[in-house]
Amino acid sequence: MSFIDFHCHPSMKPYGRSFSSQIGRNSEDPQHVNSSWHYDAPNLFDRGLQLLCGISKFTQADFTTLAFGDVRIIFASLYPVERDFFRNKLGQAVVSDLVNDFITGVGKPRVDNIQNQNNYFQDLELEYDFYKQLNNVQVTTYSGDFKYVIASSYSQIQRCRDTDPLRDNIIFVVPTIEGLHSLNENLSEEPHEEQFLANLLKVKTWEFAPAFVTFSHHFYNHLCGHAKSLTGIVGKATDQRDGMNTGFTALGKSVLRELLSESNGRRIPIDIKHMSPQGRKEYFQILKSDYAGQDIPIIVSHGAANGMKSMDDPTIESPTGMKFLHEDINFYDDEILEIARTKGIFALQLDERRIANTQTLKAVKHSLFMNKIRHYRAELVWFQIQYIAELLDKNNLPAWDAIAIGSDYEGIINPLNGYLTAETMAHLEEYTERHAHNYLQSAGKNLKPLNQINADEIVNRVFHTNGLDFLRKFY
Repeated sequence: MSFIDFHCHPSMKPYGRSFSSQIGRNSEDPQHVNSSWHYDAPNLFDRGLQLLCGISKFTQADFTTLAFGDVRIIFASLYPVERDFFRNKLGQAVVSDLVNDFITGVGKPRVDNIQNQNNYFQDLELEYDFYKQLNNVQVTTYSGDFKYVIASSYSQIQRCRDTDPLRDNIIFVVPTIEGLHSLNENLSEEPHEEQFLANLLKVKTWEFAPAFVTFSHHFYNHLCGHAKSLTGIVGKATDQRDGMNTGFTALGKSVLRELLSESNGRRIPIDIKHMSPQGRKEYFQILKSDYAGQDIPIIVSHGAANGMKSMDDPTIESPTGMKFLHEDINFYDDEILEIARTKGIFALQLDERRIANTQTLKAVKHSLFMNKIRHYRAELVWFQIQYIAELLDKNNLPAWDAIAIGSDYEGIINPLNGYLTAETMAHLEEYTERHAHNYLQSAGKNLKPLNQINADEIVNRVFHTNGLDFLRKFY
């Protein structure tokens, strides 16, 4: 069974590179760097650079890599890169451009464009069009003829799988949006509700409207506060303090109402990743008070547990939870329970800086052999799965039904060693299953009978069927 990824950015590098030649042009030729099929696998130097500095110059989720990795359904995140990334403490000089280009691989012309950005919505529409250009276009890759198809519904995916002659070589693209700063078309002025809501209406009436939107992102969007998210070189150079850890604004509540409305197009649920803990708390309360009894899933498209009980009670009771990053960019126990109760999804990201703390990463065994590297690093993902499963089991909920994978490949992440690109997804499933098997022979015997399933079924749900079930219910 093919893989599903709830969060990746296949267009990040090729769309960025198009600013060096034909802006917004998605080339049909995979040899061109502005093609979403352009394949640039990590060489020995790239692997060393990634290991030492956390910088991924290679492509992680281009469509050829996805084809090689048997990833057949992706939630592709449309993301107008925030201007504040590149208007930073390094300044806007050549040195700053080169550092930022080196980190993101998008090219200096794209960096220049972002630095002078004044209209995020225009950028969003251009990236959306970038995907549409090669929708349903057959492309010859290193591994045969493939195409991607932008999906407007789960039923469309099923029809293509049943009737399209190329059915086994189709990658289905489910659009999403990361950050509703995307609705802002004039950064020079204070946000106008009419403008934001008009642009939202355009998005909701797109031919391929997003399955969900990530409400907040790295910087303040005048809608809802964000959690601190940036670390390393980028974290030191940028300033996230404006709006950080605040809740919903009046404008944000208006946008939320229109997103969840069914009178102006299909309801679009929100992804709470990057939202401040205060904003998350307010959102849960809004769902309970204003949308009681309605089928609205809570979504985390690329996240991790932080091991703590709640924002108000940040105690850690589980030894497994001690291994995690105890920051509020990650999610508390009470939030994970809310996700499961709404039949939502908690997709685990593959950024090692998020799924484990520094002490845990330092304690991971090292090896020169790839099979051992993959075994040791897959355990970091397994710890997250185990923790969530035990939490749900303890609260009399199905333990394995809310967990999926949201890699965040191409999202400027530091991927797990041994799993640098989407091409390695089958290996991650294989080694995760080994850890699941070992767990079931020991502590896993303490789970309730409802949650006593085989290791192969656990990984089948996490990597495959939970994602399909979510699409069937909500798309």
